[in-house]
Parts: sequence; C-alpha cells; structure tokens
Amino acid sequence: MTTHRHPRTARVRVRADFDRVFQDGKRTGLPFLALHWQRPDDADGARLGLAVSRKVDKHAVGRNRIKRCLREAFRHARPSLRPGDYVFVARPGAAARSALEINAAFHDLLRRAGALPPRDPAVTMPPSPPPSPAAVDPRAG
Repeated sequence: MTTHRHPRTARVRVRADFDRVFQDGKRTGLPFLALHWQRPDDADGARLGLAVSRKVDKHAVGRNRIKRCLREAFRHARPSLRPGDYVFVARPGAAARSALEINAAFHDLLRRAGALPPRDPAVTMPPSPPPSPAAVDPRAG
C-alpha cells in the first residue's frame, strides 16, 4: 500500500526558497491561480509552496480552504510529479471557486509546466477488461 503523506521535506518553507522560485523560476497562470516553478539540480522530490494573501479572501476560513484544496491535490499528484519547487499563488477569484475547480486548475497548471504528462483527449475512461469466456458463450461454463 502506498502512502500519500505530505511530509515537511515536501514543502517550500524558507523565505529564501520562495524568493529564488519567484525570481529565477518560470511561471504560468489562470485568472484565479498562478504557478511559479523551478527545477533545481539538487532537487530530490517535488515540493509545494503556497501563497494565499488577504487580497484573495479577507476571512482566514476562506484562505485556509483554498490551501487545504491545493495541499490535498498536491499530496495525490506528488508521486507522479517531476522533482522541483512548485509555488501556487491564489488570486482574488479563487475564493469564489469550488474545490473541484481549484483541483482542475491545479492539474492544468502542472500540465502546462510540464510537471505532469498531458491528458489524452481521446480517452475519457480507462479501458475495460476483456469479457470472460462464460459471458461471451453461455454454453461455456
């Protein structure tokens, strides 16, 4: 069984690391969420940083909800992410978005950054297993 923990080593916590990602990293964005990322040579895994200011929502409850949604999405995506530092910056429109919209934006930004493989538009569901011989021929069985 694989564990999907979010350990301290998977977080961007030091101001110098945030500054390095903001100054030297690349960025992409949506109207309510932005991603700044950098893949340093010594990175041994994916790390998440969050920036959600009072401009996004004046109530701490709203800001914390956005951070919870992003942390949960990162926790599940981390095993398939390329090593590097990923800092998500919430913009004022994020407070009005649902958890599903924030999750979809999270994955969209990571695909744009090349951290996740692109989604195949032709496949909407995983392939089904082949039918058993008893289901194909009622006499077999």
